[in-house]
Amino acid sequence: MPSTSPDVSDPAYVRARAMVTLFERLEHLCEGAIAIDRRGRVIYVNEKYLTSLGLKHTSEAMGRPIEEVIPNSLMRKVVETGEPILLDIMELGGEQLVVTRMPIEDEQRNVIGAIGFVLYDHLESLKPLLARVAQLESDLRLARRQLSNARAARFTFADFVGKTSGIAQAKELAGRAARQNVTVLLTGETGTGKEMLAQAIHNASSRADKPFVSVNVAAIPDTLIESEFFGTAPGAYTGADRKGREGKFRVADGGTLFLDEIGEMPLQLQAKLLRVLQEREIEPLGSDKISKVDVRVVAATNVDLRKRVSDGAFRPDLYYRLNVLSIDLPPLRDCLDDLPEISARLLEDISATGDYLSAKITPSALSALARYDWPGNVRELRNVLERALILSDSGRLTGDDFARILPVDTDARPTATMRTAGIVVPYAEAEAEFEKHTLEQALAASNGQISEAAKMLRISRATFYKKLAKFGLASGPASV
Repeated sequence: MPSTSPDVSDPAYVRARAMVTLFERLEHLCEGAIAIDRRGRVIYVNEKYLTSLGLKHTSEAMGRPIEEVIPNSLMRKVVETGEPILLDIMELGGEQLVVTRMPIEDEQRNVIGAIGFVLYDHLESLKPLLARVAQLESDLRLARRQLSNARAARFTFADFVGKTSGIAQAKELAGRAARQNVTVLLTGETGTGKEMLAQAIHNASSRADKPFVSVNVAAIPDTLIESEFFGTAPGAYTGADRKGREGKFRVADGGTLFLDEIGEMPLQLQAKLLRVLQEREIEPLGSDKISKVDVRVVAATNVDLRKRVSDGAFRPDLYYRLNVLSIDLPPLRDCLDDLPEISARLLEDISATGDYLSAKITPSALSALARYDWPGNVRELRNVLERALILSDSGRLTGDDFARILPVDTDARPTATMRTAGIVVPYAEAEAEFEKHTLEQALAASNGQISEAAKMLRISRATFYKKLAKFGLASGPASV
């Protein structure tokens, strides 16, 4: 009979055996392995992983959504993106596990599932690496603090987070402005991030390596505002610096000059500013010499400049010169869908300035924040988050942390208990009732489809499952 032994010189056979051998080795060496199909349901789990998962038999995991077996699992993300997560630290049952996750593909390279391996069930062997990461984080925080003291723009478009229509439109227009050399007028309420966007425009422009100079027009006394902007010649007036002084336009030469609260600029100075914008030249106070400057002006205001023009408090020709490209920044109350992302970014920034490495914000905290009107917008939100962190013992912020800080919202929708009994219930109870009612509404609107309900609430499926369990709600057969 002819031999049926495999041809070990065949590359296809060797490659196939390599894949099998790799899987067998990984499964043997790792502390646990689990796999899901393209729908996110468990199709495989090895015996070694059962104890960590709190299971007795592999059959208990089969066919269940991965998030029911491993809360907050990222396996579904690997299936959706097709991208591996090669090294990660996952918390499970109070332990920290080092894991790797990889997509599973068919012959046509279509993603049909994902598999994850627990490489280590303790972090002792990774202590040198973790120490190095901690040192890098410390160096980064120090560099950020040093950078904030320099005359440089530290914010980019990545810092101006949010995806709601108002923020998306502002970022799109700002991106266009960065590619041109036009004057920009930023409008919006106090605390909406006008200076941050101005810095982002500067950093995305060809002037990024030049100075970014910020001036609050309203903070400069009228008697000094002209010399502050245009400088002074040596001995221009009694008490003046004998060497003269460079004004903000000269300091910002080649870069960007940010004029905050431009609506408060005195009329007598507006004419000189208009000349600078038109002629690109300045004349220091007490001098008869004119010098050229190359400055891009980004102005900002929280008042209605058109009304100030009609009231005679602002020159119409200067308004039209500033309003080459106007960008309106929406108030925070109109961007509550972006509250989780904005809060996370603010906490990251706060952590860089203090000892808040474990700072986290919970869904109940976000729910509490979303019920406040935020008259001070993002600036007020940052202050509230920092105050909550200072008062917190764990750094894990909940709704109760903000109940003690935020003013009472008299316009908030009363709970069912308050409507029927006519009394004020404890904050935690009212919040829980509101959260449960929201979940029920989402389930009803989605006909019991968990994925759709979670998408409506802009939370993950895993979070949705945990909330259902918390309130003892049944998702129904349509959710599976």
